[in-house]
Amino acid sequence: MAPRTTRPVGTITRGTTNPNRLRRQDRWIAAVHGPALRRSAGAPVAVDLGYGAAPWTAVELLARLRTADPRARVVGVEIEPARVAAAKPYEREGLAFRHGGFEVPVAGEVALIRAANVLRQYDEDQVAAVWARLCGRLAPEGLLVEGTCDEIGRRHVWVALGRGGPRTVTFATRLGSLDRPSDLAERLPKALIHRNVPGEPVHAFLRDFDRAWAAAAPYASLGARQRWIRSVRELAGDWPLTDGPRRWRQGEVTVRWEALAPRDGGLAGYGTPNSA
Repeated sequence: MAPRTTRPVGTITRGTTNPNRLRRQDRWIAAVHGPALRRSAGAPVAVDLGYGAAPWTAVELLARLRTADPRARVVGVEIEPARVAAAKPYEREGLAFRHGGFEVPVAGEVALIRAANVLRQYDEDQVAAVWARLCGRLAPEGLLVEGTCDEIGRRHVWVALGRGGPRTVTFATRLGSLDRPSDLAERLPKALIHRNVPGEPVHAFLRDFDRAWAAAAPYASLGARQRWIRSVRELAGDWPLTDGPRRWRQGEVTVRWEALAPRDGGLAGYGTPNSA
């Protein structure tokens, strides 16, 4: 691990966490990013950045990543020293905990950085700089996953970024808890949550999703999953989705970033298409 030479970058946040809170995100990462992990020349290193007051999310991330690549290692990084001390007893082969922040105190490039429910507690105008800093720590095929979920992991929205910037936005939910797709708006990541207003692409997307959900009401008799799949198929006619029925069945849908990016390009260069 890299020696510490400066104080951690960032501020201490609430640190709320629960077991299995990030299971939907973990499973998506293992499924979608698994091939890139397996292509790593050495053991791929993943960072659970801002894991919170308890180490559960880092422990669970390791278990789920190892279903994709048994060589995977996870480093939990927290800016609050007491949280790191409390997590130390959970260290084992492939799992370590370090004091740090957005500087990511891990030597070399990393295969994955997961920052869940961290930037939600920052200002919107800080997002672009944090994204750029974290993407700068990624390996060539590395991935940054940054987003927000509710307290028990029923609803998530996250942005996936590579070294060149944002690529996709994923909406994921426990379908039995959903009244309509726009319920997910309250879990939009900081880059988009204030953009859910008329005239912005993310607002139009959620509006169209609600309309497709309403039109698919006859499928509700077959279950919420079938209604979701039908709704997403309808969306695919107008929105650039990147996934298919295998992921839709999990209560997910992934959209290319440029389709939802803020119209004013307010993310300091991250508001334009990027497929790097």
